[in-house]
Amino acid sequence: MEHQLKIYNSLSREKELFVPLNPPHVGMYSCGPTVYNEVHLGNLRTFTTFDVVFRYLTHLGYKVRYVRNITDAGHLTNDAGEGVDRIEESAKLEQLEPMEVVQKYTNSFHEVCSTFNLLPPSIEPTATGHIVEQIEMVKQILKNGYAYESHGSVYFDVRKYMEKYKYGELSGRNVDDLLEGTRDLDGQEEKKNQADFAIWKSVAPNHLQRWVSPWGEGIPGWHLECSAMGTKYLGKQFDIHGGGMDLKFPHHECEIAQSVGADGIEPVRYWMHANMLTVNGDKMSKSKGNSFLPRELFEGTHPLLDKGYAPMAVRFFMLQAHYRSTLDFTNEALQAAEKGFARLMNAYKVLHELSYVNDTAKRSDAEIADVKKLCKEVYEKMDDDFNTAEAIAVLFDMAKKINSYKEGVISISTIDEETFNTLKTTFTAFIKDILGIDKEEKQDDNVTEGLMELILELRKDVRAKKDFAASDKIRDLLLKVGIQVKDGKEGTTWTKN
Repeated sequence: MEHQLKIYNSLSREKELFVPLNPPHVGMYSCGPTVYNEVHLGNLRTFTTFDVVFRYLTHLGYKVRYVRNITDAGHLTNDAGEGVDRIEESAKLEQLEPMEVVQKYTNSFHEVCSTFNLLPPSIEPTATGHIVEQIEMVKQILKNGYAYESHGSVYFDVRKYMEKYKYGELSGRNVDDLLEGTRDLDGQEEKKNQADFAIWKSVAPNHLQRWVSPWGEGIPGWHLECSAMGTKYLGKQFDIHGGGMDLKFPHHECEIAQSVGADGIEPVRYWMHANMLTVNGDKMSKSKGNSFLPRELFEGTHPLLDKGYAPMAVRFFMLQAHYRSTLDFTNEALQAAEKGFARLMNAYKVLHELSYVNDTAKRSDAEIADVKKLCKEVYEKMDDDFNTAEAIAVLFDMAKKINSYKEGVISISTIDEETFNTLKTTFTAFIKDILGIDKEEKQDDNVTEGLMELILELRKDVRAKKDFAASDKIRDLLLKVGIQVKDGKEGTTWTKN
């Protein structure tokens, strides 16, 4: 099947046909976490988005180099390169060394990634591991005339840059408004223009993290590190750069300016941005008390949650919305996703238990065409800007087919063996390789299997005694907790709803 993958490019604000710079190789960069605290759900949605992009491109046969950085230095509370150092602040609050904070929350991030079935990136570089590259990039930007030194810091000169290049195109910001506050350097202020941002920031002697540079001891600018590491591992221009919608400005806007200022070329072909999360219709924030961590979501320990939700059910819930749309967390929506996820996974289990029976007398051209259409359509949905929401809708249609073959509503012999294999391969690929929702807690599954064997054996004894009221009661109580029991000629079976 030939694929016409289209990606919504945040820079052009249009869907564009994906044409890699150097096929079959694809270079992709996604902004990783700043490891001063626990990763939050908004981060998790963004990382899940680009995990699926990575998975799908790999599934299509591309050789993807996926770079996702770790910010372990230089991220100040003000995105313009001012304010308090986040890692420094965390280190003081927790009475730890900065690198202890970094290690603690990097470990925590990796645990969440594993729990959520995120594939590790090809390269996971750190800011502290690339100080040399960042200093060299600052030197090049200075040499090209797009930065200036001030009191041991180096700032990117936005006004100078705009004499030749555009700034604000990605975010749609009116930079002239930012430049209205322009002032000359007078010894009191470090920056020439309000819109200028630090690419190297001087720090006080008591600052815990600092590195020697030609301009004095300091830390790299947060925006600079992504430009330096993206260039090092993917080249001066690469295919895809991803991140959350909140990073469009100033972070990604600054990345473009820095890379163009250093190398004279647009660094990225396709910019992709995942949208924000809301909780019960409100923006997620600590001040509103509606911000919860992935761990709280999985364990159900936050006051807004009715209960805990399994990681794969949450991943499935996130993928039921297109990555560019707002995703609203509610207990009702999560519980509905749980049921949908269970139905899909049950069909996945049924599919792998089905045995194909060849009977040409029952063959139906219409049924064969219908199955082939579904198998083609699910790819077409993913080719349309990674539309997992619509792809999942097609998977549910495929699940209905699978269940109808299992229950004998439609004979499996109505399709030929090739079509059956295509159905099996396609459905499996989406569940396992593309959406990545097949990860199960093996220990819990073994316990569930054992308990259900015991319960069904006890129910069998009850039925043998013709106590059908007790038998029905067991069945009904199991149904209330999401387990459906079916009695058939070949015995009793159970599935999770």
